[in-house]
Amino acid sequence: MYDFSFFKEKDKQSILNFIEENPFAFMTGSFLSGNQVATQIPVLLAERNGKLFLQGHIMRKTDHYKAFVENPNALLVFTGPSCYVSASWYSNPQMGSTWNYMSVHISGKVIFMSNDELIAFMRKLTLKFEQGNTQSLTFYDNLPDQFLKNMMPAIVGFEIEVEKIENVFKLSQNRDEKSYNNIISKLEALGGNNTLLIAQEMRKRKAELFPINVEGDGSKFDS
Repeated sequence: MYDFSFFKEKDKQSILNFIEENPFAFMTGSFLSGNQVATQIPVLLAERNGKLFLQGHIMRKTDHYKAFVENPNALLVFTGPSCYVSASWYSNPQMGSTWNYMSVHISGKVIFMSNDELIAFMRKLTLKFEQGNTQSLTFYDNLPDQFLKNMMPAIVGFEIEVEKIENVFKLSQNRDEKSYNNIISKLEALGGNNTLLIAQEMRKRKAELFPINVEGDGSKFDS
């Protein structure tokens, strides 16, 4: 992971909110032979007795299921908005351009659920993404019995206790105030969903990065 202190989000709740807002994770692991596996799945975040857990489900007849049976170590990557940032927007443009992005990495060991635990999880999963609507035809309890009879044996639920959590919220925090402001302006002018979300995240952090002193000047970062 890109490991620079000024690109780290230090507020735990902000990291948890990011996971909740970006639940479609990239999950990777490997067989004991070293062969890599990966899949992308929605996961739910849970907290019990002060510990964090991730819950999800995967298909049984897949390489990733077979790998996690053999080797339970997993890494899940949660990604948010990202965009290109041109060095031409800096007060000193004689350097390389870059990419701003937000990402959280979580590692831990896969533990597979019992059938009853899987059913309870599927209720929770479908209810969450159906916005709490228990009348939705795709809420678990409303699905046809024959569908569930065919589908449930084909999937397996899992839970991962979070052993390590890392993040990169790379949002030009290492730029001087003039460059920072210009990057925001350029991104807002370009438009586009990801670009505007990055600009919005940068605006949220501006006051903390460049507090106003008694003379009314913003503090500066080295470029």
